[in-house]
Amino acid sequence: MPPFLRVLGVTKRYGSHVAVQDLSLDVSDGESVVLLGPNGCGKTTLLRLIAGLERPDTGEIRLGGRVVARAGRNLRAGRNLVPPHERGLGFVFQDLALWPHLTAREHLDFVTRAAGMSGGERAERARETLALVRIEALAGRRPHELSGGEQQRLALARALVARPRLLLLDEPFSSLDRDLRLALREDVARLQRTLQLPSVYVTHDRDDAQALADRVVEMQGGRVTAEGRT
Repeated sequence: MPPFLRVLGVTKRYGSHVAVQDLSLDVSDGESVVLLGPNGCGKTTLLRLIAGLERPDTGEIRLGGRVVARAGRNLRAGRNLVPPHERGLGFVFQDLALWPHLTAREHLDFVTRAAGMSGGERAERARETLALVRIEALAGRRPHELSGGEQQRLALARALVARPRLLLLDEPFSSLDRDLRLALREDVARLQRTLQLPSVYVTHDRDDAQALADRVVEMQGGRVTAEGRT
């Protein structure tokens, strides 16, 4: 079976700076891949290219066998953009990007409504997903009423509620203290085992990589420098 995600010879430049250089990466169904490297090595840029938030200058990206980006433009019907919401991805951003005016339940309802689910289905999906990340009792709270760890769980729930085909996580625990980081790392590992969802997790922390990866891909200077199974 071909890999679910294929990144083939992708380069991304910002002016004279080459953020990602001739990089290739495969992720199979159910596989957890951790991108490990220092700040500025191209990890986040690669994640944004996969998500469709950036466009490659060379190479191509395939999801589920479908070409979604090639040589500077995202494709649909060989020509038009494939925007992020059509890629079937869940994304947990480093700064979480929660909406301050919405409750936890409303965060999830916004996503499922955009996905075209019915009212009853949206309510059940929100309940199930909040329970999955262990904040079901906090459904009526807004982000400022949640602790740092609870906000992280809400961001994860929002990424999971539409049942994405691929989960992307950009250093979601970097701002947390050690004990909370360890607890949330265990939660993500549990969810990976439960959902068998392919994922790409960006971090500079080797302990995160060892705890969460089926395969660790090390990056430096926009390139893959090493990889191996944990």
